Amino acid sequence: MRTSFLVFTAAAAASTSYLEWAADSYIQDGIEATEWYGEATLYEGYEAVYRLTQNETYAKWYRGQIEGPVVLNNGSIRDWMYDFYSLDDYRIGNNILWWYERTRDTKYQNAADIIRAQLDRNPRTPTGGFWHRETLPDQMWLDGIYMADSFYAKWTSLFDAKNTSAWDDIALQYDNIEAHTRNHTSGLLVHGYDESKTAVWADPVTGASPLVWCRAVGWYFMSLLEVIPLFPKFHPGRARLTEYFVTLAAALKKVQDEESGGWWLIMSEPYPGAPGNYIESSASAMFTFGWLGGIRLGLLSADEYLGPARKAYRGLTERFVETNDNGTMNWEGTVEVGSLDSNATFEYYTSIPIVENDHRGIGPFMLASSEIERY
Repeated sequence: MRTSFLVFTAAAAASTSYLEWAADSYIQDGIEATEWYGEATLYEGYEAVYRLTQNETYAKWYRGQIEGPVVLNNGSIRDWMYDFYSLDDYRIGNNILWWYERTRDTKYQNAADIIRAQLDRNPRTPTGGFWHRETLPDQMWLDGIYMADSFYAKWTSLFDAKNTSAWDDIALQYDNIEAHTRNHTSGLLVHGYDESKTAVWADPVTGASPLVWCRAVGWYFMSLLEVIPLFPKFHPGRARLTEYFVTLAAALKKVQDEESGGWWLIMSEPYPGAPGNYIESSASAMFTFGWLGGIRLGLLSADEYLGPARKAYRGLTERFVETNDNGTMNWEGTVEVGSLDSNATFEYYTSIPIVENDHRGIGPFMLASSEIERY
């Protein structure tokens, strides 16, 4: 049996934060130690709870998830596929670099270098964008920006910061996505595009997919937040990425659901409120985190965005957080997947199951919690 956190005991609510409650809950429940991007996203939440608490218990647990299960003592990555190219696989590189920065242990640098070299070999579109996956020629997805380019920028900032060509290449990935997927009326971005225009869903002129899928936009929004501070201050790409972030933040404000404070699975008109559509938890957490992080970095005005962000966060806690009988947290309302290896229709996206305790929702909720708890 589970109940809403609203009836969680007053003593428990007073003694803990949502961030620490989530962190403790999922350690207690057990998390499979893999390099999958879902776990990588969740681990970002543990980095956040450690930053705020400096509790070495979290760091020790987190290291046990990475050292051995993912990164071996010789600096290789367990079961890494050197000849398979999928941007999803590269996200774990950010977590590996977090441990390199914390320990300066060369095995972490060596492991990150493996992913960086793989990125060099990853197939590209004719204009230089990374294919999302080798089985999907010439396709770029918003998801892939978060999976690969945040790592690309972080690695470059640590080991090759003066390489202007690398920064140009990183900016190009965002520029390509913007050129093909941004709707300049709504300010939102559709899920991706096919540069060859041969996918069943591809617009014959732009190659764009037809719909705005919330979590893809969430991945992109978070990646911008991660990468902008890494860019050299005087590189022109930094100003462009900042504009992409600020304009997307404004577009998200326009489509925030008035009642729930969250965002619809399919954000394109006329689908908000349509039968089968629903307020989705992972993207709602991502957008909340993005707004709050943007305020912290000085990219967004607190006067304009803190109120809507508080409303969004309140909606997360009231709508998606439940309490298990043993006192641990249960996270609800996350769509299992969304893929352009499909027909990309409204019927496709809304047919995908909603799952409990998905790490792609919990991680962003922890990040949003880490931001709101600064206030």
